[in-house]
Amino acid sequence: MARKRKELPLLENITITGVAAEGNSITRVNDLVVFVPYGAPGDVVNVKLDKKKHSYAEGHIESFVKPSEIRVEPRCEHFTICGGCRWQHLPYDYQIRCKQQQVQDALTRIARIPLPEISPILGSDKIWEYRNKMEYTFSNKCWLTFEQLRSGEEFPDRDAAGFHIPGAFDKVLDIKKCHLQDDLSNRLRLFVKDYGKQHGLPFYDLRAQQGLLRTMMIRIASTGEIMLVMVFGEDNREEIKKLMDALRQEFPQITSLLYVINTKMNDTITDQEILLHSGKEYIEEEMEGLRFRVGPKSFYQTNSLQAYELYKVVRDFAELQGDELVYDLYTGTGTIANFVARRARKVIGIEYVPEAIEDAKVNSAVNGIDNTLFYAGDMKDVLNDEFIRRHGKPDVMIVDPPRAGMHGDVVDVILRTESPRLVYVSCNPATQARDLALLAAKYKVTRIQPVDMFPHTHHVENVVQMVLLTENERPAAKEEL
Repeated sequence: MARKRKELPLLENITITGVAAEGNSITRVNDLVVFVPYGAPGDVVNVKLDKKKHSYAEGHIESFVKPSEIRVEPRCEHFTICGGCRWQHLPYDYQIRCKQQQVQDALTRIARIPLPEISPILGSDKIWEYRNKMEYTFSNKCWLTFEQLRSGEEFPDRDAAGFHIPGAFDKVLDIKKCHLQDDLSNRLRLFVKDYGKQHGLPFYDLRAQQGLLRTMMIRIASTGEIMLVMVFGEDNREEIKKLMDALRQEFPQITSLLYVINTKMNDTITDQEILLHSGKEYIEEEMEGLRFRVGPKSFYQTNSLQAYELYKVVRDFAELQGDELVYDLYTGTGTIANFVARRARKVIGIEYVPEAIEDAKVNSAVNGIDNTLFYAGDMKDVLNDEFIRRHGKPDVMIVDPPRAGMHGDVVDVILRTESPRLVYVSCNPATQARDLALLAAKYKVTRIQPVDMFPHTHHVENVVQMVLLTENERPAAKEEL
């Protein structure tokens, strides 16, 4: 017989004292640290514990004794259920102060190296409808809230078009309105959902792995161009054509209408053939007169306006005079490489995804940029001593790795290369801090600039400038025992 799980206590009259990782709030009860989602500093609440370890616990707000004075009314009706935008209940000026502190804490507690004063975070002028890309999932098993389950009602219509519930791969929350992208995104999603229901098209069954309507991706560029990619879980060309024709007729403003037939077990389309229904195969973003082609598989920063602010910081930190050789590591579609190329002698970009490198080459050609070179491959395999000998020692290195940070082999090559200046762009200050500690063997941090790309979330970008230390400035090597 299974052991009965011990009932965890209700903590009463608890005051939330701060914010914590992953968008949670935090409080202390005696020696116990308690993490609570959707709390605001100053809330006095009753917290029901869901998990308890020796030194910390996790819980949820059972009821409010007194809401915090800093709380604001969340705009989204799906707040606390969707799992995204976990800071909607906090004023935006408070959000960016928290992100500034997040960067400060990561760099001081993890890197533990000398640091200059951190510049004030660059907040986003636009805090709603700022995303240029959204992805939605169709499901025949919508998520039912606890209130719906407790009501005892029957819910025969379970078709949904929305977002995955955190921790439940087979459950999708039906979204009525998302405030993160232009409202056209909502109209497109709801049109496809209504069309599917009216015409009896099967919504995808995430457990049985079958159904026609599977996912959709919407890109709305700062130029006004619009891309819609429909992903179908079955090869039913007749119904697919009817739906795509209906989309074209209802939304003639779509400039790139594409579809994918994906019958494999996962949702990724990077290995799938993209089929063009009508319009162009790409949309274009614009920045300082440069045009960047963005295809259905391309990576582009999802906040176009803040991407420009971010790239200006990178270029400023690179301090280019016009005669430098620049290495752009993790170049993606070459956006940063092409953005700085006009102020450099030559820029070499390296990226793991071959399709992204092809996009980078196209973006150089479209803009008449002839001083870039791009290479595809795993960074730790491409960037080696032979590569440096062949192409020359860079005057500036720009690195923009994924959330996991840089592989140790890449850090070692950077240290051996001894580029005079390094600009490190990160979407994860914690892994950035870890890498800065390693780079501190030969580099010192000279400038730090956080940038908020994602209002109402805990995510923050951070740009760090490092310069090469002289031999006399470098820390002494530790003796081996």
